[in-house]
Amino acid sequence: MQSLHVNGYDMPYLDVGEDSGRPPLVCVHGSLNDFRVWGCVLGPLTQRHRVIAVSLRHFFPEKWDGVGDTYSIAQHVDDVTAFIDKLDLGPVDLMGHSRGGHICFRVAQRRPDLLRRLILAEPGGELDASLDPDYVGGPSPLLARFTASAEKIAAGDVDGGLAVFVDTLEGPGTWPRLPAMVKQNLRDNAYTLIGQVRDSRPPFSKVDAEAIKMPTLFILGARTKGLLPKVLHALAAHVPYSKTAIIPNATHPMFEQAPQKFSEVVLDFLAS
Repeated sequence: MQSLHVNGYDMPYLDVGEDSGRPPLVCVHGSLNDFRVWGCVLGPLTQRHRVIAVSLRHFFPEKWDGVGDTYSIAQHVDDVTAFIDKLDLGPVDLMGHSRGGHICFRVAQRRPDLLRRLILAEPGGELDASLDPDYVGGPSPLLARFTASAEKIAAGDVDGGLAVFVDTLEGPGTWPRLPAMVKQNLRDNAYTLIGQVRDSRPPFSKVDAEAIKMPTLFILGARTKGLLPKVLHALAAHVPYSKTAIIPNATHPMFEQAPQKFSEVVLDFLAS
């Protein structure tokens, strides 16, 4: 593990693989995760690329108590932007999963000069009326469930809160079936959910999508249900230079469920 001081914070990261002459691939994790979540795909990806996987502010290895106002989409976008800038390696390839996909989308929107290619694996977020004909405004339909999860965690029932979160995304009864290592990684980041329910992240708009000018790969788990596929398809339809890859028999944690297939589609896109 290394760290880079950005925006007054020591940002931890893993730097794996040899410099192949290609741009490095910077990876941004999603909710309740950290740089360890990419472990299943580091082997295949580093055969061709140097991979730099960050842990966002307040995630493992930091032990955060959920107090304060420095956890937000805006802060994390600022941090990732400053991190890439400070690496000073030229334009990088940037990949984000879930909430990390939202962050990467906003980095691409703000500083396209920092990026060569963009990979968004089921980016998290909501759609505004320009992308969703059924838009009614108000908070995300997931927010109430995530708030209930955060309240349990704040009260000390970490596993109970995480069960609500995981079952909301993957279906009832998922939490007991998770491997012990996955559960522990979620526990290590549980208190970040307290910050996340205060996120107030802006919805995606058609103008936002049309502003992404670098080649972009959207990756979808074939069995993912709910809002995530809707958001992905709406964005992919309006990002000018985009393509979509589908991982068979996978849901939201697609690169843990099908690491070889996930790595293949990423490497093929980066080489094309």
